[in-house]
Amino acid sequence: MRPSERSTAELPTTELPIAQYPHAEYSTSQQPRVIVVGLGFGGLATLKELRNRFSVLVLDRNGYTTFQPLLYQVATAGLAPSDVAYPARAISGKYGARFRHGEVTGINPAERTVSLADGSQIGYDYLILATGATAAYYGVGGAAEHARSLYTRRDAITLRDELLGRLDGLAAVSQAGRAGRAGRAGRLVITIVGGNATGVEMAGSLAELRNSALETAYPEIDPTQVEVRLVEQLPELLTPFAPALRRYAAAELAKRGVDVRLGTAIKEVKPEAILLASGETLPSDLTVWAAGVQAPSAAAAWGLEQGKGGRIVVEPDLRVRGQDRIFAVGDIAADAEQPLPQLAQPALQMGRHAARQIRLLARGEPTVPFGYRDKGIMATIGRRSAVVQLGRGRRFRGTIAWLAWLGLHLVTLLGNRNRISALINLSWRYVAWNHGGGLIVGDDQSGSSGSPGPADPDGPADSRPPGRDASAAESAARRRYTAGPGDGAGVL
Repeated sequence: MRPSERSTAELPTTELPIAQYPHAEYSTSQQPRVIVVGLGFGGLATLKELRNRFSVLVLDRNGYTTFQPLLYQVATAGLAPSDVAYPARAISGKYGARFRHGEVTGINPAERTVSLADGSQIGYDYLILATGATAAYYGVGGAAEHARSLYTRRDAITLRDELLGRLDGLAAVSQAGRAGRAGRAGRLVITIVGGNATGVEMAGSLAELRNSALETAYPEIDPTQVEVRLVEQLPELLTPFAPALRRYAAAELAKRGVDVRLGTAIKEVKPEAILLASGETLPSDLTVWAAGVQAPSAAAAWGLEQGKGGRIVVEPDLRVRGQDRIFAVGDIAADAEQPLPQLAQPALQMGRHAARQIRLLARGEPTVPFGYRDKGIMATIGRRSAVVQLGRGRRFRGTIAWLAWLGLHLVTLLGNRNRISALINLSWRYVAWNHGGGLIVGDDQSGSSGSPGPADPDGPADSRPPGRDASAAESAARRRYTAGPGDGAGVL
């Protein structure tokens, strides 16, 4: 029987014994209690739909929510990390929810409780899993150890620091007129793996940094010393887009000097090279992995059915298979009957739908299946170059598409401060980089101790993969680029 066909008599009620919250403030409300795990696009959409209707508690391992589509701008020193982050407590409170900082380690559907890493247990009437995803390496040897991912704010800061550290090391090598560790024979080769929107945007941004900002920020470096390469296993980039837009994106990258390699599979990632399936070895001083996503490893301990990539299998109404009170939305959810792209729009729509199903269940009414409405997709290649494909088949590219991309991303950022700051920083990047504009730096994510603080559980700022030790020049550069323990940013 499909979930949408269940009779109301079969639905459990909220009058059964429930576990108590560990703090009295969480147990005083007589409203049904909803726990939302994760504060990405899916979690935020859920909060908006449940606003002031239930007793909602948000759980997240970070004290902030991140606007992921602009992380590549942080990684290439175009935006400050604070531009793409918003306090979790503030946004939760805005929608009448409470926030608790913690990581879910277990789920007990029978007792309706979730367990946290600190050992506490919290009761729920309905649970929504919206934790997002992490990098998928598809069994490629050495990828997890030697490649940089770009799925969290911390990933972006770490990647930015390594990029600027290597550029600083290359500048020192070039100034001294000798080859060294920071660049092979006075060169720096950067490889982006994955021809999706993230990979294309990262490659285009790196190319613009090299072509426009390098001359003023690093006058010792000749731009020809920095090589940007994009590797994609499929025969085309941006496969969800129309063929004409795919060809346009590839041509624009090539025009910016990106070495685009299509139909190229990677067998292994090494500290300073990548080994192709063909047997060819390509130098790569910095490898960025943007080839796909999978469920976070913690999901394996939740005892829920998992599908491809560890994602949680859901029924048509987005309830987890075999569960009446647990939903999964966004990248963590896998619906075999309706495969969806792992983008912001599906997560937003799934979050709203799950919240509406909870409202139906609370009234004793049957749920309805989720239906995705394709509003379109977009990707930017660089200044005055982007591709947009709307849901009804309209397509455009170039300057108009780029302005549409820029406007949409600025509007959807959380908080007026973030919008204004991002507008200023992006304007500075696109207008002033080739006229002496500086690079955005700052944000020491671990402090002077080098250990993660309570709001930084992902690890220290200098968590370089094993086997990739920083050179003295890179280490010195990283110390220069660290502004302080907060979200401040400076301009070189």
